[in-house]
Parts: sequence; C-alpha cells; structure tokens
Amino acid sequence: MLDIKFIRENQEAVRKAVKDKGIDLDLDKLLAVDERRRKLTVEIDELRRQRRAIAQSRDIEKGKAAKQKLGALESELEQTEKDFGVLMLVVPNIPSPETPVGVAAANKEIYKWGEITKFDFEPKSHAELGKALDVIDFERGAKVSGFRGYFLKNEGVLLQLGVLFYALTKVISRGFTPVVPPVLVREFALVGSGHFPFGKDEVYQIGNLHSLKEQDEGTKDKMYLAGTSEPSLLAYYTDEILDEKDLPIRFCGISACYRSEVGSYGKDTKGLYRVHEFMKVEQVVLCKNDLAETKRWLMELESISKEILQDLRLPYRVIINSTGDQGAGKYEMHDIETWMPSRKAYGETHSNSALTDWQARRLNIRYRDRQGKLHFVHTLNNTAIASPRILIAILENYQQKDGSVQIPDVLQGFVGKKEIKPK
Repeated sequence: MLDIKFIRENQEAVRKAVKDKGIDLDLDKLLAVDERRRKLTVEIDELRRQRRAIAQSRDIEKGKAAKQKLGALESELEQTEKDFGVLMLVVPNIPSPETPVGVAAANKEIYKWGEITKFDFEPKSHAELGKALDVIDFERGAKVSGFRGYFLKNEGVLLQLGVLFYALTKVISRGFTPVVPPVLVREFALVGSGHFPFGKDEVYQIGNLHSLKEQDEGTKDKMYLAGTSEPSLLAYYTDEILDEKDLPIRFCGISACYRSEVGSYGKDTKGLYRVHEFMKVEQVVLCKNDLAETKRWLMELESISKEILQDLRLPYRVIINSTGDQGAGKYEMHDIETWMPSRKAYGETHSNSALTDWQARRLNIRYRDRQGKLHFVHTLNNTAIASPRILIAILENYQQKDGSVQIPDVLQGFVGKKEIKPK
C-alpha cells in the first residue's frame, strides 16, 4: 500500500496509476473516508477530554449523555477504519517512469540473447516428445489429478530436479540464503504480498486443517496454498524492525507452487505451459528504502536468470511490462520469455519485479538507519527457474531428427546421460 499522506499530497499521480493499471478504485471515496476518520478521531479525543471534566463535576446526566455519544462515535470510527483499510489495500503503486503505459500489447522488448533454433525437419511439441520419450504422461495425469494434471517420469524427473538444483546452487553462489518455506500460508501473508485481494481467484483455499478442539475454540485460520514462495519469504519479517547494517537480506526459496489458473480456461490447455502445480526457485530481496539501490537489485536479479538461461543455451528475450500487465504493487517489472518452437514464439518463463515499499507497508517490515530513523524496506522478487514450464524449452530446442533429445551440458551430470532416446 501507499502512505496515506503521500496519497493526499499526490492525488493526480495516484489517479493516473489507478487508471493506467486498470484498478477498480474510487479514489474520491477513499479520500472522503480518510477525512471522516480523521474528524472522528478529533471528536472522540475531545469528547474523552470532556468526559474526564464531567466526571470531576459528578454531573451524572451529562456523564451518561457523553458516554452514549462517545459509544456511537467509537462504533462509527471502528467501521470507518475497516472501510479505510479495505480501500487502502487496493491502492496501486506508482509505476516507474520507464514503464510503458497500456496493456500487454504495450510491453516493450529491451534485450535479446541467442539465435532462434532452426531445424531441418518438422519439430515436435514437448507434449509429443514427452510421450515418445516416456518422460511425461498427460492422460494418466488428467485421470488422477484432473484438468491440467500430469506425471513426470524417468529422465523427466531427473531433468526437472536437475534444473531446479542447478538454479538453486547458482543463486546460493551469488549470496542468497536457501530456504524451504511453508507452502500452506495464512491470509495475512497473501494480503501482505499483494496476491490478495487482487488475485484471490488464483489461490486454492484449504479447509479443515485444524483440530476439533481448535475449531471449537474459534482459533481456526483460513489456510491457502501459495502460488509462489514470495508470500512466505516476505512474511518472514512481518512486524519486525531490522538494522540497516543487515540489509540487503537475500532469500532463495525452493518450493512446490499451486495456482488455480481460473482465468485461463481455453488458454494453453495442452502441455506443461499452464498447470496447477509446479516447482520453483524464487528470489526475494529486502533492501534499503532507496530507488537507486532498488534499481541495482532489479538488474542483479535479472542477471542471474539470464545467466541460467545462457548456461542452458536457450534463446530468450527480456521485456519491460506495461502498466496494465505488471500488477497493482509493481514499481517496475521485467519478464523473461524463452523461445518455444511449438508456439513459434517466446513464452514467459521468468518474472522479475521491484515493488518499492508497497509490500513492506502491508507487512510492517521496517529498518532503523544509522541515525536511528525508521524506514520501510524496499522489496523485490524474481523467478530463478520454474519447472516444468522450462522443460518445454529444453525438450523442444534440444530435439533431434531421430526423435531423441540432447541434455544441456550443465544438466548431464544430474540426468546421468547426454541424451534421451525414444522408448
């Protein structure tokens, strides 16, 4: 969220962000609610002062009237604060000056690496290759898990674990702390990361995870399956005050991820591009409240993903996402798209984002500088690798005329061979 003082003083900039990002927010309503809560706070403070004076005079009738009025105002303030909180959670971040204005069509390519793979034969899709090589089974995956279900088998398992571990070791070598975070998270973590309220339809809610005793006592929390380890890693320092000397904090989480893909029915219905469960190595950075440092970390995170793809010898491009394609909390967002021959196009495999202090305010993560002043940290997140989507690019770009698939050099040690042959 943004600072309400900033919103009051920069209304036009906030209105533009609301419009450019396509956010459903009535800013005038928010400002009116804010004005009312401030007036109520002043009135309540004054009425409490009057009550203390009345108590000293022992005027019972005036005391009762003041108490009744105070109760009504406190009740109104409580509801007003709730309304204010709900509206504040929808206020978008102000995008960077470099961010293109528009929807996905306005995304701009800013970097490209590698030559598009050429074949002297008709290439197969990863789904065809997966079946012929006996490394993916979609039919039985759908039988067991339903729509978008799949089994990875044989060398497909080794390939996935290999690429994940390779990326993890790469990130660790760059100074990131490895973490296996919780996949089941409480609601506050998803509100804090900004996945709620905006992407609530994409998240699986899990019920009845608590004991009967806890349910009887009313202590049962709603629990959710995270679509990325970002919410867990961010929530690690919720309501804590860090020391500037300990920044930046760098996490890399490896975890299973779950997404309902509720808005994607009819899109990418075949294959591994859009599935409900997958694995990912995710990076999260907490750094000082400084735009120049945030920009440096955005580029550092991007360099790691680019290096991994170059190690895999996969052609890719980097785009800067437009305002309508970057999400409410993003200051700047860069997607990496890897070449996928069956799509005859680049497909998104990585996403790298800077959110300034938008998430930190929601989670109340601050640090104390050398002068003792408190600031909210800036946060960033980046996909180091996500699988099985990256397997699409590996299988399709490394396929051979005889139906075999070569293994990228850096993964041969994990898979134990140089190629996968048709069964």
